[in-house]
Amino acid sequence: MSDSLAARIGARTLELINIASPSREEKALADYVAAVLRAGGVEVADLGDSCLIAGARRRGQRPLVLLGGHLDTVPAQGNIPGAIDANEVRGLGAADMKGSLAVMIELALAGVSSGAGYSLDFGFLFFSREELPATESSLTPLLASDAGLQTAEFAVMMEPTANVIQAGCLGNCGATWRFSGRSGHSARPWLADNAIDRLAEGIAAIAAIEPVEHECDGLIFHEVISVTSVSAGVARNVIPGEASAYLNYRFPPGISLADAEARLRSICEPFGTIEIEGSSPSGTVQIDTALAARLIEIVGEPVEPKQAWTPVAEFEAASIAAVNFGPGAPSAAHAVDESVALEALAYSYRALERLASEGA
Repeated sequence: MSDSLAARIGARTLELINIASPSREEKALADYVAAVLRAGGVEVADLGDSCLIAGARRRGQRPLVLLGGHLDTVPAQGNIPGAIDANEVRGLGAADMKGSLAVMIELALAGVSSGAGYSLDFGFLFFSREELPATESSLTPLLASDAGLQTAEFAVMMEPTANVIQAGCLGNCGATWRFSGRSGHSARPWLADNAIDRLAEGIAAIAAIEPVEHECDGLIFHEVISVTSVSAGVARNVIPGEASAYLNYRFPPGISLADAEARLRSICEPFGTIEIEGSSPSGTVQIDTALAARLIEIVGEPVEPKQAWTPVAEFEAASIAAVNFGPGAPSAAHAVDESVALEALAYSYRALERLASEGA
């Protein structure tokens, strides 16, 4: 059974990979998912904006658990179409997170949670634009407007975790950092003020900041600031009067958005001006609920912190406790040689099937 299950989910993963769905272009994949589920007798509601809910849509007699999966991927890197062999599926989104979508589809088609013998109802929630800044995600407005989804007691966001439960998530703040000088001729640099020199001083200050550990409910998160891009220069014989860099600041649970933005300004403004272009709140560690505890018991591995931003923060904002759990490996996400192991797909399926049977 295990081998056939892994092969079935792997084949479904490959089908999903071969339907391109970069952010804002998820409709074809959403249509495919809806068609496959409806052909298998699963009730599917089109929520608009390339979002779908299959299975249970609101709490009934049994607790409602949402399984969350985003349909979009980062841009292709020559890794479509995908490929499959006896051990893994390869291609864009294999780990993040078309393998997880395949697990969700196969659980729904198998009727997991929808019949007798199950103690939970699953809602299979497919949504768009997760790979963009959180302000563009379709999930937050969806959870805010759908009264049925708000009745969920627990959510499993199927981000790549290598089948380990990862709790909470980092907040994320992005900003453009601008440096001003005075342009001039490169033959007489003393008559100019090179903005690149100012940029270099700022970058050196960021590079000197070591990661800061924060303990949250026994888990260690790392607060980090990185420069991810730079821009400067007019011509090869011109001292530039302007330069800029892009900053990415990741902060742990317990630091508010306001405090995070204030900290970023305090570090950066001695060197240049910053314009904060987008911020996403962190997600707290929520592993003290009965359903989270049952999933932790089923998985049987120590809980880890999620050293990244994920939609668990969006579920939390909707008062739904959530954890991260999915078959993809975090190290494979967004890589040109992205892959997911067939064995990992089957493991994730079986763990969630057990949760549906034994969760209440």
